[in-house]
Amino acid sequence: MKKFAMAAVAAAAMTAGVAQAYTQGTFTNGVVVPNVIHTGATNTTAVGLINQTAAVVPVFWTFFDQDSNHVTDGCFPLTPKDTHAFVWSAASGVGLEGKRGYLVFAAGTVAAPPASVANACQAANSAAIDPAALIAASAFQVDTTAKDVAYTPVIDGPLTIAGDLSTMGPTSLTNVAGAVTVAAGPLATPTFSMRYYVDGVVDSGANTRVVVWSTGSHKGTHTVNMYNDAQERKSVNFKLDHAELDWFDPETIVGRPAAFVDGFIEWAPVAALPADYSPAAGTGSLFNDGGSVFTYSVIDAPIFGASQTILGAHTAP
Repeated sequence: MKKFAMAAVAAAAMTAGVAQAYTQGTFTNGVVVPNVIHTGATNTTAVGLINQTAAVVPVFWTFFDQDSNHVTDGCFPLTPKDTHAFVWSAASGVGLEGKRGYLVFAAGTVAAPPASVANACQAANSAAIDPAALIAASAFQVDTTAKDVAYTPVIDGPLTIAGDLSTMGPTSLTNVAGAVTVAAGPLATPTFSMRYYVDGVVDSGANTRVVVWSTGSHKGTHTVNMYNDAQERKSVNFKLDHAELDWFDPETIVGRPAAFVDGFIEWAPVAALPADYSPAAGTGSLFNDGGSVFTYSVIDAPIFGASQTILGAHTAP
């Protein structure tokens, strides 16, 4: 346990400091919550938003599935200095229990006359994102049955969105400044170090889930180097089954040595096109087009007594 505690401290250090390219905790024209799910009111993603714009802001939100297909959307007004609690189990509507996806919150542009709470969400205000808006957000996965609250990273904008905010589709969101921007090709990609801690028994004891999110399809099998806490390396494969959001278990990687229970997976996302790559309809290839990428690990271990979130550290692109 002491060895793991030291490893956890080292991993936390990897995600801090001025070299960290992710941007979080700032005010911009929108945000992305990259991993959203609920199984009812007792286990749900909860998002808190703040408005520092000196005016009423219409916040248009869209929920996409893991392949970036539009599922549902809505809008709510934020007055100056306002806070808003957005609970996914309450806002989602029927039929989305257990459906994983991601949320985009974007501030609409208000034409004259100035917006009020009554008219902020009218259709005309969804025509384009407001570059001057100042909103911020934080998120958690709340499990009241397990009495656990896990931090969910929020990716700050500015967001680059093509088209109307109320009818966003798979190709609408093209860039998120708070993620890592990569260009296509093996010479321009960052390398992510995605932490894991497991005990060799799937879905029991110590478990890890790795979240991978991007604006371009990363679907396919990726050959990577996997390291343990003794600097030993093994080349293995992991498969991303969905185009723009995946949530995978490193404990199930075929060929993982039994001694590899604490370490990291080294992934260069656009180094090579997977042999089984198949882009989702309407979404561009991360490998051919580049895009914005964000990774983190959620570790659930008896030593913690609760779920812990570790950002995926990365080299500069």
